[in-house]
Amino acid sequence: MLKRTLALAVGLSLSFCTLLAQAADTLKVSAIPDEAPTELLRKFKPLGEYLEQKLGMKVEFVPVSDYPAVVEALATDRIDMAWLGGFTFVQARLKTGNAIPLVQREQDAQFTSKFITADPAVKSLADLKGKTFAFGSVSSTSGSLMPRYFMLKDGIKPETYFSRVGYSGAHDATVAWVQAGKVDAGVLNASVWEKLVAAGKVDTTKVKVFATTPAYFDYNWTVRGTLDPALAAKIKAAFLALDPANPKDKEILDLQAASRFIETKPENYKGIEEAARAADLLK
Repeated sequence: MLKRTLALAVGLSLSFCTLLAQAADTLKVSAIPDEAPTELLRKFKPLGEYLEQKLGMKVEFVPVSDYPAVVEALATDRIDMAWLGGFTFVQARLKTGNAIPLVQREQDAQFTSKFITADPAVKSLADLKGKTFAFGSVSSTSGSLMPRYFMLKDGIKPETYFSRVGYSGAHDATVAWVQAGKVDAGVLNASVWEKLVAAGKVDTTKVKVFATTPAYFDYNWTVRGTLDPALAAKIKAAFLALDPANPKDKEILDLQAASRFIETKPENYKGIEEAARAADLLK
């Protein structure tokens, strides 16, 4: 009996060690759900395969239900890396104390949001007083926080200025709401707007951009602070090595709506933290 018990204990120990080894050999990656889940997976697949080749380890995409779930997953080490908006990064950094932004797309240093409408009479925000309006997710940098911040600076408090404020949950959903007449206007990130227009998924004879925000820092790829620094360095190098002159690399970059990736740092997002505090979205 003792031998069998010891054998069972050894077997369980070996199985546990095997699971740990497998986990260590897999990079778990996620992203804020700012677009439909199928679209996020489509965009990530070639990038995941590229990272597997560069890192010599399995890369697994872990979908999440909402923005706070990404922050929680990073904070509890259930994922190793995530594609975050600027505001989500600020939340992750404050919650974990050590989340590390590695790279951002070149345009993320000068990102903007687009205000859209299907109402021909709307030429500016002044024409929307008393009408309905849609943000994306409440935790979205480009679909909520920064547009709200710039509106507040102009003396517009959305909850009292508009007759009704809604949250679509994602940028493409905001476009769908506006196009269907569910709301009079909405706001979304410039990159998704341009992608939807290029793909013919917006009826531009109906929906138009009537305003653009000032520029701000936005998206980045962030790793958990407890990740092996050597692995984090390899991940950063892999992103920086993507070359738009290489057809395979360009396919990956195009899916990420990136001309190229550049290094970033926590200090770049201080302005977003200040905007979040001004909008009373951080305690």
